[in-house]
Amino acid sequence: MPAPRALRLALLALLAAGLAWLAAVLLARPAPAHPFFAAERPDVQVIAHRGGARLRPEETLEAFDHAARLGADILDLDARATADGAIVCLHDASVDRTTDGSGLVAALTLADLRRLDAGYRWTQDEGRTFPFRGKGLQVPTLEEVLKRHARSRMVIEMKVRTPDFARSLCSLARDAGMAQRVLVASFDHATLDAFRQACPEVATSMSQREAQVFWLLARLRLTAAASPDAVALQVPERFAGVEVLTPALMTAARGRNLRVHAWTVNDDETMRRLIALGVDGMMTDRPDRLLALSGMVRLSR
Repeated sequence: MPAPRALRLALLALLAAGLAWLAAVLLARPAPAHPFFAAERPDVQVIAHRGGARLRPEETLEAFDHAARLGADILDLDARATADGAIVCLHDASVDRTTDGSGLVAALTLADLRRLDAGYRWTQDEGRTFPFRGKGLQVPTLEEVLKRHARSRMVIEMKVRTPDFARSLCSLARDAGMAQRVLVASFDHATLDAFRQACPEVATSMSQREAQVFWLLARLRLTAAASPDAVALQVPERFAGVEVLTPALMTAARGRNLRVHAWTVNDDETMRRLIALGVDGMMTDRPDRLLALSGMVRLSR
């Protein structure tokens, strides 16, 4: 092929790529404003991870009640399905780590779960004492938590990765009148996509795939062409040895109207660093610490 012709083809390819990029930028839309964020104060949002797992037995009504009394801005919880279709709040696939029972949640009925002591294994002193054993703590249903804390905002992570579960969760949020007060998450993109189709009015965070793509686009300074389906980016400070939360990522998220939530932060030094970075919220097992630090930041302004 003669050199001039090859050069012309290369220039045409570059022109086509440039026009495609320009069209993508012109057609791109930022994440829409959502009522979930309407009442937020300007400081970092304190998100009680599993209800504040280092302060009370995780994902129990006792934990959620305690986090709300402390003043946490958002309650974080996980949703799973029992053998008879009830949606319950539990992080693990089995009940072994947090209760006096054993077995998979998906193989147990709600009645089976009700017989378990959800405070049985919780300790703050490496197993010397178990202050919540025998106190009547149970694995709660999501419906119970939604009704009990109807004035709170919640982050709900779907642990079951099926479209049917996503649709059931959508119906539950709507029936409880909480469609504007929950933000739904899942690592699995297909499950999250099914939820968005069923409940387009409910806020969602990015799936793992979406977050990875957005992080890469931020590295390449190409996020101007991104049209997020989510309204929040929830990521750790570092993942697999790679720094995730960077000033560049924060700038890119701001440009697409995304809230940035860091997980899971329990030490004061990291909390201070991420507050300085400008994250919008932090998931923490120690909401008391983050509340104290954010209060000091407010007083210093």
